[in-house]
Amino acid sequence: MIRSQSYCFRATIIIHLFFSLHLLLNTFASHTQSLCRQDQRDILLELKKELKIPNDEYHVISWNTTLDCCSWWGVTCDAKSGRVISLDLIIESANVSLTSGSSLFQLRHLRQLVFTHGNLQGVIPSSIANLTHLTCLDLSNNLLVGEVPASIGKLNQLIEIHLSGNYLRGNIPTSFANLTKLSQLVLSENQFTGGITVVANLTSVFNINLSQNNFKSLFPPDLSGLHKLGQFVGSRNSFFGPFPSSLFMISSLFNIELNQNKFKGPIDFGNMSTSSTVRVLTLGYNDLDGPIPESISKLGNLEVLDLSHNNFGGRVPRSTSKLAHLVTLDLSYNKLEGQVPHWLWRSSVFSVLLLSHNSFSSFGKSVEVDDATWLNELGLGSNSLQGPFPQWICKFKILRTLDLSNNHFTGFIPQCLNSLQDLNLRNNGLSGSLPDFNNSDLRSLDVSRNSLVGGLPKSLTNCTSMQLLNVKGNKINDTFPFWLDSLSTLMVLALGSNAFHGPIYQPSTYLGFPSLKIIDISNNSFVGSLPQDYFSNWSAMPFVFSDEEYLSYMEDSTMYKDSINLVSKGVATDFVRIPVFFKAIDFSGNGFSGQIPESIGVLSGLRLLNLSGNAFTGSIPPSLANITILETLDLSRNNLSGEIPRGLGNLSFLSNINFSHNHLQGFLPRSTQFERQNCSSFSGNPKLHGLEDICGEIHVPVPKSQQHEEYLLESEEPLIHWVAVAIAYVPGVFCGLVIGHIFTSYKYEWFIAR
Repeated sequence: MIRSQSYCFRATIIIHLFFSLHLLLNTFASHTQSLCRQDQRDILLELKKELKIPNDEYHVISWNTTLDCCSWWGVTCDAKSGRVISLDLIIESANVSLTSGSSLFQLRHLRQLVFTHGNLQGVIPSSIANLTHLTCLDLSNNLLVGEVPASIGKLNQLIEIHLSGNYLRGNIPTSFANLTKLSQLVLSENQFTGGITVVANLTSVFNINLSQNNFKSLFPPDLSGLHKLGQFVGSRNSFFGPFPSSLFMISSLFNIELNQNKFKGPIDFGNMSTSSTVRVLTLGYNDLDGPIPESISKLGNLEVLDLSHNNFGGRVPRSTSKLAHLVTLDLSYNKLEGQVPHWLWRSSVFSVLLLSHNSFSSFGKSVEVDDATWLNELGLGSNSLQGPFPQWICKFKILRTLDLSNNHFTGFIPQCLNSLQDLNLRNNGLSGSLPDFNNSDLRSLDVSRNSLVGGLPKSLTNCTSMQLLNVKGNKINDTFPFWLDSLSTLMVLALGSNAFHGPIYQPSTYLGFPSLKIIDISNNSFVGSLPQDYFSNWSAMPFVFSDEEYLSYMEDSTMYKDSINLVSKGVATDFVRIPVFFKAIDFSGNGFSGQIPESIGVLSGLRLLNLSGNAFTGSIPPSLANITILETLDLSRNNLSGEIPRGLGNLSFLSNINFSHNHLQGFLPRSTQFERQNCSSFSGNPKLHGLEDICGEIHVPVPKSQQHEEYLLESEEPLIHWVAVAIAYVPGVFCGLVIGHIFTSYKYEWFIAR
């Protein structure tokens, strides 16, 4: 989004830059006449009490009677009258609201009111209409819950309204039609609903931002009267109906962002002026269909075009070659077909080109690449492209991200790709060995589901920024790459379904992967036993994700571009974007023997654990009960014996369990999680009892003495586990468990492939 700088913001910067200078001048020139009026000072001090601002808060330390109130932080006075004309504060005190009788509304000469990035809550009082001289109102990024008062429509001097980042709801007041001088209307990130008909009357408006709300309406039929409109941002709402083509009739408009709505039908650029100034057009994530019209060539100044995640079909129109200024083109997730337009490779201005998830079948007979191209990101994944690996891609000298996944390319992987940051060649027909990678900038490498042979190149140790390595589903024949533990940033390691063999533990080798969160070495020929402290040094696994991790993932959409296939809840699933809080271990389908290490219980952040199809012996480690957010546990097809630890019945997130085909005995833990499983989850354990509620088997009575013993064990065991966990993770266990519970509603938001 292109953001305009508000007049309020410019004034605030000036005030803050010269605040220290004001303090210095007032200290050494206190004998000069004060500009501050006593009545204004008294109002400000009363407002300070209302807002519960402590005296030691950094931005109001200057608010004391020894200094001229016009030099106080966030206060600006008129140079002649001494009246306060601008107030800019951050309300950090909790539980602070503005009431209709607030002393704020006695500052009747205010022109700018800025209370941002704080804890201001409650509703906006209707008495704000008393500030009749107000030109800028900025209450963004607070906690204001309720409707915007219609009385704001009386402030006919308003030039800017910024109310983004609150919890405001209802409709935009129809009284806003009176704001004939309004240039900036920013209502993003709220809960507004209804229609937006009133905006058609704001004939002086330059910037309208309604994004991330709940607007559910058709667009006004005619917006062409907004002659000064420069940008219209309405993304992430529920606007429906045909696309508002009247926007293209506004000659001043340069930015249109209406992605993630529910617009339907074809799009028409027919009424647009040939001198269109539109530079940004984002319409992704809608239900638009039909062909991309030839008339798109009228957008001659277009720099960013996003039509992704729609239902556009047919071929890319030839007229798009006239869009000579395009820097970013995203046509991914549509139904486009035929040949990838050859003119794309001759453009020297492209930076981002995304054509994935369509039905493109070829590049044409020959491809000419402009040696001066600026192409940085190329996405051609999930099409029907075929033939040898396109060697002409090597001519893109500054290419950093390449996605050719899910096509039909054959041949060898060229050495020229060594300069990339993200490379995805998953699910093709590529053969030969992996080339050497000596690029310290390489972050992700996915070559899974091909026919690669040989071993892993040890040059990967030079890829010191590596976060994801996925070679799953090839024919790689090698021993376990112990040397990869030198990659301190490696988070995802997938070696499954190859011909890896030998042990994964050597006494002389430290297996410490400090950042590893997902490891899949399933369906290989790894053998040997694991020491009881094997998992003790996996330092990234034990922690339940925090608020910061979750928010970082949601904000950083480029953290992972590749997917990984894991067996989750008994189903092989492609996780297209791997969230930072998802942690998994899959050692299934190998030849591991000996006991399952007790140290597995240290990995309290695990959500998926699959050790099935091995030759593990001994009992199930009771320490598994420490993994409180575990969702999938598969220990089937081993040689495990003894009882199932009763503590596993306390794992409230555990929804998929498989203990079948072992030598387990005794009684199942009594919990909803176990009772909801299929009978097959416990089959092949003839000495296992308590299956009558699951499998309908004959109930075997439990002696009273044994019932009493089980009751004592069940009542004592949780306490033992809590103590063990608390000793190991005193600093964060309680917070971690609470956070894990709070975010359970997000546990399926993993953007599973369609």
